[in-house]
Order: sequence, then structure tokens, then C-alpha cells
Amino acid sequence: MGRPDDTRYDALSSHKQPSSGVTYDRHWAKDLRSAMRCSAVILCLLLLIDWWADSFTAARAALWVALAVLLFVILFPARVTAGEGWLASRGLVRERRVRTDTLVSVRCLGGVSQRLRLRDTSGARLEINPQVLLHNPELWHRFAEAADESAAHGHLTCGATALRRMSERIDRETAQTVFKVSGLD
Repeated sequence: MGRPDDTRYDALSSHKQPSSGVTYDRHWAKDLRSAMRCSAVILCLLLLIDWWADSFTAARAALWVALAVLLFVILFPARVTAGEGWLASRGLVRERRVRTDTLVSVRCLGGVSQRLRLRDTSGARLEINPQVLLHNPELWHRFAEAADESAAHGHLTCGATALRRMSERIDRETAQTVFKVSGLD
């Protein structure tokens, strides 16, 4: 015969915390290590060259450290996360977040580094690298689902073509990956 507390304990122990439903960029840690590695290599090379040239001083070492830190700040990857109806990008200093279920515009910016610029009905803006969505199907799925909802409600006034092109690109690259993995390439 059990104690009255046994049923309470069973109910508490079998209760699982609901998942937060937040999806993260799977490659962020690798990109962060790469940024740190590049900065460290540059610092080591500059210090070695200074030492070999017999011009090593504390002031020059401080300058090289400052240069390596600046390089790290430039290369620091933004951490992209997505949840139910939102997409966020966290840099070194702050986080930017947009409501993807109330998107007003989606723009693909070309150039050396492609960017995807998003704006929601409250005026919040976010720029991310589209490669993050390409390499993280979970992030893309959350983003596309909410963007479709925004378009269905009539919020998305600019960018339906950009979303369609992005979707086609992701579908094409996913199919190529599947063919390559299966040996049908």
C-alpha cells in the first residue's frame, strides 16, 4: 500500500517541461571558433614577424593585440534564432528581433555579401545572411511558415518575389545535396 505522497510524486516526476520551441543556428559555434582562430593566427604572425625583425616592443605588441581584437569583432558571427512567429539575430552588443508573422517587407540585398533585410509592422528591422537559412532547414521552415502567414493576412506588401526566389534556391540546393548524398549526382 503506497503513501498518499506517492501519487503526487509520480505526477510531478512524469510531468515534462514543454520545449521552448526555439530553433538555433547549428553552425554558429563553428563560425565563432573560426573567427577566434583567424584572429589568433593574425596576432601570432604579427608578433612573430615583429620578433624576427627585432622590432618587438610592448607598444607594438599592444597595437597587434588591438588589431586582432578588431578583426575578431568584425568576424564575430551573429547568432540567429527563431521561435513561434519571430526571428532574432544576436551580435556582440545587442539583439535585433522581428515578428515574422507580421512582416511588411523582405528584401534581398546583393553585393559582395548577400543580406536579407526584414521589417515588420511595428517597424523593427533585421538583416541576416541568407546562408544561415539555407544551412539550417529548421530556421528556414519556421521563417517561411510565418512569412506565409504574414502574406496570407495581407501584411507582406514588398518581398513576395524575394521569398519565392529564396524558397526556390533552398529547394534546389536541398535537392542537390540529397542527390549528392544518395550518389545520384
